[in-house]
Amino acid sequence: MDSKTRIVVTGGTGFLGRHVMASLAARGYSGAVAIGSRDYDLTREAAVVRMLEARRPEVIVHLAAVVGGIGANREHPGSFFFTNLMMGSLLMEHARLAGVKRLLSVGTICSYPKFTPVPFREEDLWNGYPEETNAPYGLAKKMLLVQSQAYRQEYGFDAVNVMLVNLYGPGDNFDPQTSHVIPALIRKSVEAAEMGEREIVVWGTGNATREFLYVEDAAQGIITALERLEGSEPVNLGAGREISIRDLATTIADLSGFRGTLAWDQSKPDGQPRRCVDAQRAQRLLGWRATTSFEEGLKRTIAWYREQRTSAAAHSY
Repeated sequence: MDSKTRIVVTGGTGFLGRHVMASLAARGYSGAVAIGSRDYDLTREAAVVRMLEARRPEVIVHLAAVVGGIGANREHPGSFFFTNLMMGSLLMEHARLAGVKRLLSVGTICSYPKFTPVPFREEDLWNGYPEETNAPYGLAKKMLLVQSQAYRQEYGFDAVNVMLVNLYGPGDNFDPQTSHVIPALIRKSVEAAEMGEREIVVWGTGNATREFLYVEDAAQGIITALERLEGSEPVNLGAGREISIRDLATTIADLSGFRGTLAWDQSKPDGQPRRCVDAQRAQRLLGWRATTSFEEGLKRTIAWYREQRTSAAAHSY
């Protein structure tokens, strides 16, 4: 790869994609272009072929995905499975046929078994079934790993894979129907603080744990893998910090200025009991590690969300 390499970033107009595009530009890759679902419906074979003919990529970074929190996964398991599976599978097959030199697929921690020793090591990926609420999504993304390995074996196709923990940061999805836990809690806390409310309702028991990676660190990890990773074995990208949802909610409430109480709705699911990855393979093979502290990342994300609310309010007049 050099500065002129034609790179297509699927999902490049989304949350993670915008940060990946900015990082590619900062590293001097002037041939990178972002595509989104408005440009091409990658679940349709004709659209995939049309994209490859029009863009003629030498390298593809496949970020495009349909994602959401526990609620969205429970409501749309079929569409999450079909959309994610078809986008990745059709893209890889036709990228191979079109002579694309390298394809990086971005997978998910949701592909790991429900009960995996913590921290999750790549070697444990096949030792059980994923947590039920997000299994269709996690398995659809996991199949791209199988396809990568099979295509490398049969065709010599250069496909590589990284697996991300939950992301957060400026530009995240704050829609209450589809957002993940951090933007959902930030929105609730900021709005409750502004309205002077005394209570916030939070899903589950608060006992489940998660790991979160700041989106700019994730973008740097993806590009480093694009440049350096060899072979189709998966590589975890994570921050190496596990936090309970209870502690997370308390921290976000404090940073958002909410001084009321947190009410835990235990009729709602916790999801997977624990999630935290071992990122030593990424450090060993890529020389990459996350550098943004969790509190600093949360402060930047809350500040960004407040700016968006202020801007939206100003434009409404």
